[in-house]
Amino acid sequence: MALYRDEAVVLRTYKLAEADRIVVLLTAGRGKVRAVAKGVRRTGSRLGGRLEPSTHVQLMLHEGRELDVVTQVEAVHQFRTIREDLVRLRDALAILEAVDQVARERSPDPPLFAMLVGALRTLDRRPAALLVAGFYWKLLGLEGTAPMLDACVRCGTPAAGGDVELVALDLAEGGAVCRVCLPTGGGRRAVRPEALALVARILGGDLAGALATPAGPLAAEVTNLATQALEAHLERRLRVPRLLDRSIADVPTW
Repeated sequence: MALYRDEAVVLRTYKLAEADRIVVLLTAGRGKVRAVAKGVRRTGSRLGGRLEPSTHVQLMLHEGRELDVVTQVEAVHQFRTIREDLVRLRDALAILEAVDQVARERSPDPPLFAMLVGALRTLDRRPAALLVAGFYWKLLGLEGTAPMLDACVRCGTPAAGGDVELVALDLAEGGAVCRVCLPTGGGRRAVRPEALALVARILGGDLAGALATPAGPLAAEVTNLATQALEAHLERRLRVPRLLDRSIADVPTW
């Protein structure tokens, strides 16, 4: 078996046999990797505390046919503040689940890795109402499936001139819908113009400014839309945002 070293973030773990654990990692150089950490569930194991979800690590692994084997772990950043705060932990788990669903096995994705580490560092410093939503929208942009928000996705009329008001989002068609085109087609989700403008800021590069948005109806609407848009892309429902106390509600349909 080949021995290699890589940098990684632990996405999730699950038990194997009596004392082992399988860790799912997003690595910097090899994409998503599944590996066995032997003996980490034994009392006194020095590896176990360094292989918790959200931990940023340097690892030495033996490459296996199906599962690699962890031989050495060094913590780069354990993000203790995240794990000691329920709000931060909730947001971190939502982000990790999304990355786990999007990342491809043994397919390097440096932008995704950098975005994940950056999100965890930001969350460790200070939680924000739109952190998860911002990550979801940027993730959709990285996947090439961000919605079109500068014009009506149906008639193509630009919104910049003020001649058309974008009032809904059609995830099936991949963009915003104007009031004129609203009666046609299906899959529409009513959206306030302020919410669409905030999503456009996030996708347009002003994530830092958008993260200053306080908790409230606007942040909740943008978060709801982000969750539904990512679920539409993945073609499955996300567990964490709906299991934890985030009040993900359906956006009203016209």
